[in-house]
Amino acid sequence: TDMPQTCEAIVNAASLPLSIIIVGVGDADFEAMNILDGDDVRLSSRGRYAERDIVQFVPMREFMGRAGENPAAIQAILAKEVLEEIPDQFLSYMKSRNIKPKPPLQRQLTISSVTSLPVSEQ
Repeated sequence: TDMPQTCEAIVNAASLPLSIIIVGVGDADFEAMNILDGDDVRLSSRGRYAERDIVQFVPMREFMGRAGENPAAIQAILAKEVLEEIPDQFLSYMKSRNIKPKPPLQRQLTISSVTSLPVSEQ
C-alpha cells in the first residue's frame, strides 16, 4: 500500500489551513483510515509528528441500515459526523498561527438604510 507516503503527505499538510475528510464505503477493513484519523495517536512520518489533527474518518456502514430511521435522517446524522471536527481543526490552525478574528463591522445607519428596515426595527 501507499500508507507511508500518505502519512508523510498528511504530516506535511498539517501545517496548512486544510482538513481532510475520508468516508469509508463498503465492508473493507478501515484500520489504516483510523490511523490516518489521528484521534487516538498523533499521526507521524519519519519521526516527525503532524502539527495538528486534520483528518476525519467516518465509516459509512455505521450509518446504513439503521432500523426505524428514514434515509434523510441517516444522511443528516452522517453529515453531522463527517463535519464534526472541522470547526476545531480550523480553530487549531488559527490559534497555531496566532490569527485572531477581526471585530465585527459596525453597521452605520443612514436615512436610506433606516427607511429600508421593517417598521418594527426602525
